Amino acid sequence: MKPHCVIAGLIAFLLSVVHGDTPISASDRAFFETKIRPVLVESCYECHSASSKKLGGKLLLDSREGILKGGESGPAIKISDPANSLFMDALHWNGDLEMPPEEPLSEAVIQDFATWIEKGAPDPRTASVRVADAETEESETSLWSFQPVVSPSPPKVEDGDWPLAPLDHFVLAGIEEAGLRPAQDASPRVLIRRLSFDLTGLPPRFEEIEAFVAEYETHRTQAVEALVDRLVNSPHFGERWGRHWLDIARYGESNGNDGLSRNPTFPHAWRYRDYVIQAFNQDLPYDRFLTEQIAGDLLPADTPEDRDRYRIATGFLAMGAKPAKAMNNNFEMDVVADQIDVIGRGVMGISVACARCHDHKTDPIPTKDYYALAGIFTSTQTMWGVAGNEKLTAPPTDLHVLEAAEPIPPPKDFVETVLVLESNTGKPKAIPKSKWKAGTPLAMGVREKKEPADCKINLKGDAKKLGESVPRGYLTNVSLPDAPSVDPQQSGRLQLSEWLTHPDHPLTARVMVNRIWLHLFGSGIVRTPDDFGVYGEPPIHPELLDHLAARFVEKGWSIKGLIREMVLSRTYQLASQASPEAVEKDPENLLLARHNRRRLDAEALRDSILRASGSLDLTPPIGSLIMHRDILVNLAGNLHQPSRHRSVYLCYLRNSPPPDLEAFDLPDFREVKSQREDTIQTGQALFLYNHPLVQNEAASFAGSLTASSERQRIQQAYQRALGRMPTDAEVARAHAFLNDSPSQEAGWQSLCQALLAANEFRYID
Repeated sequence: MKPHCVIAGLIAFLLSVVHGDTPISASDRAFFETKIRPVLVESCYECHSASSKKLGGKLLLDSREGILKGGESGPAIKISDPANSLFMDALHWNGDLEMPPEEPLSEAVIQDFATWIEKGAPDPRTASVRVADAETEESETSLWSFQPVVSPSPPKVEDGDWPLAPLDHFVLAGIEEAGLRPAQDASPRVLIRRLSFDLTGLPPRFEEIEAFVAEYETHRTQAVEALVDRLVNSPHFGERWGRHWLDIARYGESNGNDGLSRNPTFPHAWRYRDYVIQAFNQDLPYDRFLTEQIAGDLLPADTPEDRDRYRIATGFLAMGAKPAKAMNNNFEMDVVADQIDVIGRGVMGISVACARCHDHKTDPIPTKDYYALAGIFTSTQTMWGVAGNEKLTAPPTDLHVLEAAEPIPPPKDFVETVLVLESNTGKPKAIPKSKWKAGTPLAMGVREKKEPADCKINLKGDAKKLGESVPRGYLTNVSLPDAPSVDPQQSGRLQLSEWLTHPDHPLTARVMVNRIWLHLFGSGIVRTPDDFGVYGEPPIHPELLDHLAARFVEKGWSIKGLIREMVLSRTYQLASQASPEAVEKDPENLLLARHNRRRLDAEALRDSILRASGSLDLTPPIGSLIMHRDILVNLAGNLHQPSRHRSVYLCYLRNSPPPDLEAFDLPDFREVKSQREDTIQTGQALFLYNHPLVQNEAASFAGSLTASSERQRIQQAYQRALGRMPTDAEVARAHAFLNDSPSQEAGWQSLCQALLAANEFRYID
């Protein structure tokens, strides 16, 4: 790895300010990296980048400077007039401009570009990191993320009493080097709320807060450690952190990508959801967690229950949205592309997809590497049910766990499209079709094909135009001293999992450590968590990232252990308020001199509303609503019935997300997403003002206040919603508001709804 100083990120930022570049927000950066840059690379750079053999129209699109300057026809975009930008005319194929020339991009992608330009075209690229320069600076042998993980010793610091954990030394060294001081410690009330949401996704109760505050004031270290241990050992830990992983695994309960008018459901996806939650609760080591998801069907099992669990884990590879088989000549290879992408970006933080048609334009991934991986998955049979089956002509109602009164014969290809489990029935793996009955336990997943084989290169990505055959294998630029060879008698998935979890693999541990840091601190050490390539951002604190990655592996890949180490650090326990000097010098908090204030995500907000009203049912439900029915996309809303269970158990249909959550930046469940967008939209305010969930729960909240006096009921409401007693001024305002209300019932409901909409309720300090 190239040497980096801890302060390098801050210096780069200060230089950008001196030269007039405006830093962009994390959400705008994420939007560009996930929606804009991949399309530019794939569809535009061949003719409009510094590496183009022939530059089209003298237009460079590989830097913000190039886009704003434009080419022969003038500036490509007009920030002041997005709709009339030449770039948008070209994407719409208006007039003489038709880009890309082969075929227009999808309407969804074009809308993404319109949104980007309306935002002001926020772009982290500069003229100094065009493709040609990037290839010179970060060549195949120098890209930082492909270099071995080192384990640097914690640096010396001036204030030796400040650190509580080894990682604090790395952070404090950078802060001191910048001539700053870290913020004060967070108050115990702030800290317990932060820990409760981060570790379980639930707010602490008023009584829990009071008890923690009292213990903290006399035995700080013991109080925090005891709280952390209680939270990570709670069953709600797996529900919170499992939801984070489901975003990476592009978990959805319907296909949502068949190109037709239907949206066939995945009635058995919930089994994978429950597997993930259980794995996090059991602190399944991350290397084993990956192995089970990639090759669980190939692992030895002591019991039928274990064998079923391993099969269910492989739903990770079957969970993707799949285009209609009848409508797509490249169907099988598109399924493989999705599986390569979830291994590439999901596990390694590297996009391998660009190498499907040609050698990767920027990252060190040749086309041969893509098809070496592809052979592993073309030798694998994906079992997701009948979604995408070309023979399907009606809503599939035959692969569900059906009620006894709905016996329906299985389809002819039943055993070929779904995994049959053993432990609930005691029956053998392959149940004869003639003996299949409703209720038979089923799952999505993968299994070996009978005759594994290498894959031939698809020329320009076309499955009908084949080139040379490529032996199954891995990325050649990841050098491991004793990498496992693919077993010619197997697909190679087991060896792939061994390669990914090799202790010396440079990407796997770094990527997971960065994601855990992101969810605890609000921003990753690498702020493009799904892109560790040339166009991703380098780590702000590279030594800290390697230190944590090395410890993660050394400590047995324990996710709970790593989380515990991070939250017990002084860095995590800082207040979110900082001195004006620190904010001025480090507005993006690159030095981590304070905690980042964050808004609750969609699931945590809904769960908090239900908990404040007293309606939340913390018992996990059995299965999912859609395991009892299947439905076309135009009826999908019928599946979103009211539920009191935690949000992770709602019905996550593609193209029809849970109505209680969709206003607050849900992903589309189609691709790897480890960092959600964080937008502020009018619809979010309207949700808090008039959505049935908020109104109904506010009414329940008001009705559950049972104290004898009005003052005590006001206090009770504040305790339930905000975890604290109201001030005298707040009590006085509440009294006045209730007295001015048209009725007591309406007044109390409005007061409770106001508390649920308050910033203090919706944000974590």
